[in-house]
Amino acid sequence: MSDDIREYEVQAGSTDVFGRVLCHARDQHFVVDGPIQNGCPGEAVTPAELFLAGVASCGVELIQVLARNQNMALSMVKVHISGMMNRAKPVRPDYSLFNSVHLHFHFQGIDREEASTLVEKFKAR
Repeated sequence: MSDDIREYEVQAGSTDVFGRVLCHARDQHFVVDGPIQNGCPGEAVTPAELFLAGVASCGVELIQVLARNQNMALSMVKVHISGMMNRAKPVRPDYSLFNSVHLHFHFQGIDREEASTLVEKFKAR
C-alpha cells in the first residue's frame, strides 16, 4: 500500500447501559457516553468531546511533525480546543454541527515567528 493512502477503521457497539458505547480501534478499547441531555450517562467522554479530542490530538501530532521537518527546537506543544453547538441556531438544519470551534496552541522551545509558521502550516493541511 502506498504511503499516500491511509485507511482507518473503528467499531462501536451498544452496551447494557443505555447511551453507553464500547469502541474498538485496532487493539485499543474505550467507552463513550451520550450526553445527559439525551438521557444518557454522560460519565465517559461524549461523541462531541471525542471529536474535539481527535482534532486537538491531530494538531499536537502534526505540529510535532512539521517542527521536526523544519529542524525547529520545539520541546512541547499543547492544544486547548473548545466547541459550541447552539441547537436553537443550527448551522444547517439537517446536520448537528458546531457553530464555532476555537483552537489555542501553546509552545515551548521556539519563538513566536516559528510558532506562527507552524500554526499556518497546520491550518493549510
